Amino acid sequence: MMILSPKATDSRVVLKLSGEALGMGSSTENIVPKTVDYIASEVQKAIQKGVQVAIVVGGGNFWRGATAAARGMDRATADYVGMLATMMNALALQNALERLGCDCIVQSAIEMNHIVEPFSRRRAIEHLEDGKIVIFAAGTGNPFFSTDTTAALRANEIGATQILKATNVDGVYDSDPNKNKEAKKFDKITFHECLMRKLEVMDSTAFSLCMDHGIPLVVFNISEENNIYRALIGKGVGTLISN
Repeated sequence: MMILSPKATDSRVVLKLSGEALGMGSSTENIVPKTVDYIASEVQKAIQKGVQVAIVVGGGNFWRGATAAARGMDRATADYVGMLATMMNALALQNALERLGCDCIVQSAIEMNHIVEPFSRRRAIEHLEDGKIVIFAAGTGNPFFSTDTTAALRANEIGATQILKATNVDGVYDSDPNKNKEAKKFDKITFHECLMRKLEVMDSTAFSLCMDHGIPLVVFNISEENNIYRALIGKGVGTLISN
């Protein structure tokens, strides 16, 4: 498959997927192949447009460290288990992308040299410039940090122009739209206003990294058809949060 050179555009983005996103469409399966194939096809279309795409995927469809810790498990150990869960999701997504003919590299913050590359900022940038998709797995490699924080950290490290956070709502609201039918959706909002309104968009560490380093954040609904592709090519879906 011919892939257009990513140098045709200045766009280099980080797509943040929750682990639950890979299980959409089933109440019994942790990973739904049809859903993973759909996500991969959306990313493929963006790559063909010249967008450089890095992906951070969570592991919540298999494991949540905070939940396990609340039940008595050592928190650091629980978080390490969660990092391994992200690896399963990353490999499933890599396989779906490769079956579409995309070049895709998984980099792990925890060394698994027989399976994936160790994380390397320089290598990740080289892969992106070569038109490859890079999936960052195993979080930051440290307990107590979320995959939202991983997305913000990696975006800073690779010089991404935006972070695209796929969620189950179509943007940021002034109150919970599931509880308040009068909730107002923002098309654009500043980081400062989010803080003033106490809107929970990401965890505080991730949010601070985005705000302090001026990386715009787009929050959008993953379940709406073609939204992933539209977000990746900058078509203005969801809510844009910036300085």
